[in-house]
Amino acid sequence: MNAFDKNTSVVIDDAQLLADEAKYSSFGDTVHYVDPPKIFRTCEGSYMVDSAGTPFLDLQMWYSAVNFGYGNKRLNNVLKNQIDLLPQVASQYLHQSRIELAKTVALDAKRKFGLDGRVHFNVGGAQAIEDSLKIVRNARNGKSLMFAFEGGYHGRTLGASSITSSYRYRRRFGHFGERAMFLPFPYPFRRPKGMTAEEYSDSCVNQFARLFETEYNGVWDPKTNQCEYAAFYVEPIQGTGGYVIPPPGFFKGLKKVLDQYGILMVSDEIQMGFWRTGKLWSIENFGVTPDIVVFGKALTNGLNPLSGLWAREELINPTVFPPGSTHSTFNSNPLGTSLGLEVIKMGYELDYETSVPKKGAHFLDGLRELQKKHKEIGDVDGLGLALRAEICTDDGFTPNKALLDRMVDIGLAGDLTHNGKKIGLVLDVGGWYKNVITFAPSLDITHEEIDLAMSLLDQLLTKAKKG
Repeated sequence: MNAFDKNTSVVIDDAQLLADEAKYSSFGDTVHYVDPPKIFRTCEGSYMVDSAGTPFLDLQMWYSAVNFGYGNKRLNNVLKNQIDLLPQVASQYLHQSRIELAKTVALDAKRKFGLDGRVHFNVGGAQAIEDSLKIVRNARNGKSLMFAFEGGYHGRTLGASSITSSYRYRRRFGHFGERAMFLPFPYPFRRPKGMTAEEYSDSCVNQFARLFETEYNGVWDPKTNQCEYAAFYVEPIQGTGGYVIPPPGFFKGLKKVLDQYGILMVSDEIQMGFWRTGKLWSIENFGVTPDIVVFGKALTNGLNPLSGLWAREELINPTVFPPGSTHSTFNSNPLGTSLGLEVIKMGYELDYETSVPKKGAHFLDGLRELQKKHKEIGDVDGLGLALRAEICTDDGFTPNKALLDRMVDIGLAGDLTHNGKKIGLVLDVGGWYKNVITFAPSLDITHEEIDLAMSLLDQLLTKAKKG
């Protein structure tokens, strides 16, 4: 059976559901991208299906939380088996998959980074960011100021909001006295005129390094050799910021400065982890060793809330970070940890390190062909199956949010066609100007589905440009 054959009979019709949602639901915990909001009924593989039975090719897979496809049978079966074995246990007790998963991640990090470390669990990406902030502040004697990037996104809890660059996430919630210092992230497509991408990358590193030249540059006390800031929070590839991919040498230059001044590097892998870029962690693509790695989302393929972090032994061992330093009733729950363990086993067994770059190259080739046909596609780029297409005016550079908004609406209307049948397209919007399609398809997407995606994007752009 595939997604198109599933029973999509409606128990409560869409109109009633939307009326009830408008009256009884908080809008504060969701985002209404389209009016009216879209309701889906079933999903499988790379597709979701609406109440009319129309399939929608999903090219964002729940913000990269469902890397391994909807209804992945292998992962679903792990969840079903765990329900019958040990469905829940209080977090003050231990169980096998919790310990196995921690060991698996730690040994993987040891092999790649050459460092001993430990794994710490929570239930959501922002919560894991909060835990990492505690580890950093504890390790740096209570220093609470952090560096982060312009365009960066780390979550919407109070602590995570303080290191997320967008003011709109903080605006209504009072003063953030511990707001991060935000530094430029090298954005190759929008680099200053006259600079190569590499020169721009170097200038961003040099701008950061300049903060330490003298005490009057603001963050460094040369008499005590102490920095006012404890850590630098990085997304190796900016997620909500528009899947911006820095030049290859950027993080090596940045890490050299961080190491020189004793500043920790925290790699936020919540969106880019679990082979999205062809590596388990996206930071692996850039040849540097982080001090902390934060992960979530695709750890359980979206089937159960679980997140976590890996940190170097000296930052997280029980002497310096003892029991009770953080807590969640549901952390390291057995449904999630059994899924996470299987995700990592499956990823290596199926060799996503080989297949993802190949599929990503095919996807990027398709985007480049579309770019030749539509001058409104100003930039395309990708690393593995994290890809971007920047939608512009016909000058190929000026951001065109309105055109992309129309594309999203048309895609979710389900009025595109394939083989004479209706089909829809699910896209995600990101970028500094909200004009970037951020592509995060299933890692199991087929080459045929990638070709279909290009055909649908071509239809979509053509319709949207007609207004």
